[in-house]
Amino acid sequence: MDKTPQTHPVKSATFDDYTTSYIRRAAATGIYDIRGGGAKRKVPHFDDLLFLGASMSRYPLEGYRERCDTSVTLGDRYAKNPIQLDIPITIAGMSFGSLSGQAKEALGRGANAAGTSTTTGDGGMTKEERGHSKTLVYQYLPSRYGMNPDDLRQADAIEIVVGQGAKPGGGGMLLGQKISDRVAQMRTLPAGIDQRSACRHPDWTGPDDLEIKILELREITGWQVPIYVKIGGARPYFDTTLAVKAGADVVVLDGMQGGTAATQDVFIEHVGQPTLACIRPAVRALQDMDMHRKVQLVLSGGIRTGADVAKALALGADAVSIGTAALIAMGDNDPAFEEEYRKLGTTAGAYDDWHEGRDPAGITTQDPVLAARLDPVIAGRRLANYLKVMTLEAQTIARACGKSHVLNLEPEDLCALTIEAAAMAGVPLAGTNWIPGVGEAP
Repeated sequence: MDKTPQTHPVKSATFDDYTTSYIRRAAATGIYDIRGGGAKRKVPHFDDLLFLGASMSRYPLEGYRERCDTSVTLGDRYAKNPIQLDIPITIAGMSFGSLSGQAKEALGRGANAAGTSTTTGDGGMTKEERGHSKTLVYQYLPSRYGMNPDDLRQADAIEIVVGQGAKPGGGGMLLGQKISDRVAQMRTLPAGIDQRSACRHPDWTGPDDLEIKILELREITGWQVPIYVKIGGARPYFDTTLAVKAGADVVVLDGMQGGTAATQDVFIEHVGQPTLACIRPAVRALQDMDMHRKVQLVLSGGIRTGADVAKALALGADAVSIGTAALIAMGDNDPAFEEEYRKLGTTAGAYDDWHEGRDPAGITTQDPVLAARLDPVIAGRRLANYLKVMTLEAQTIARACGKSHVLNLEPEDLCALTIEAAAMAGVPLAGTNWIPGVGEAP
C-alpha cells in the first residue's frame, strides 16, 4: 500500500476565483464590467481606530445631566445664510434617475425629521425632494443635467462637484432602462438611451476658472447661500487648497468607499484613496492656510455608524455625509427580498443591481410598479431613526472622552490598531506613542 503523503492542490492567490471569473467574462463579452455601489476590497478604515475614553487622566461627562451638543454651521465664510444643522450628518447627492421619486421624497422626509440637509445629485431638482426638504443642497455637476437658474435660486446651498470618491477623474453612467420619460425630460436627452456624465466641467479647466464660476453662482443667488466644492479622494491636500483659494465655503471630500449609481468596476476598485487616508491631508491643508473650522470640511465615503462619525470629527472634519447607508436604512438590499435578488443574479447585500433599474425595494429604480413598493413616509421614518441612533452614538463617545460638543473631539482622543491606519490617520499605534512616518519606531 502506497503510504506516500498526499499533497492537496492549492488555488492561486493571484488568480483567485473572482479574478478568473472576471477574465472569462471579459473574454466572452469584450465589454468592461459596469456596476453600482462602492469599493468591495478591504482597506484601512475607521474600524482600525479606537477612542481613548476618559479614566483617571481625563474627566468624562455624565450623559443624563451634562449636555453634549451636535449642532453644526456650514458655509459661513461668505454666505449671508449659512446652513444650520442639528446634527453633523448630512445626506449625500444621489440623483433622480438613479433613485426613484419616492426614494428622493423619503430622503427629504428623513433628513427633515433629523434636522439635517439632503442633496439633489445629478439630474436636477425634483418637486418631491424640494417639497420635503427644509434644507436642500443643489449639486452642480459637469453634465449640467437638469440645471437651470430657477432651481439654483431655490437651493439652500450649491455643491460644485469636481470629483467623486468612487470615480475621481471619471464620469458616471445611467443605463437606458432607467431613463424614463420624466428622467429624459429633466435631462433633455432621449428616453431609453444610456447616458454618461462628463468627467469634467465644460466651461473651466482649472482653479482660476473655478473661482470665476463660484463668483457667477454667488451673483445668481445674491450671495445668500453657501458654495460647496466636492472633490474625490485622489490628492486631497492640493485639491482642498485649490478649492479654498477658489472661494469655497465648504469642501466635501469623498473617499474611495463612496458609492455610485454606476461606473466601471475597475474605477471603483482601483482609482482613488481610502477615506481614512484622505482626511488628514485635507485637514492639514486647511490648517496650513489658517482656514480649519473657517472653511468647513464634510467627509463622505463609507460612513456607517456613530463611531465612524465621531472618528471623522476627531480627525478634523466638521460633518459627514452618507449615501449608501441612507439607502440601506430605507430598506435597500434587504434580505426580505433575497428571492428576487437571486433572480437578478445577485444577493441581498451585494449592491450590484443599482444600475439595472430592477430594484425590488423600489429605491434604485424608475419602474413604476417597483417604485410603488416604497412608502416614502415609512422609509423617511426609518432614515430618521437611523440618523438619531448615529447621533446618539457619536454623543456617547464624545461624553466618554470628556467633550461637551462632538466637534471638540480631536486626534489626541484616538489610537490605531494597525501601522497602516496609524500612518493614514496620523494617530499613535495602540500601546505606543509612535505615529508611523513621524519619528522612529519604538
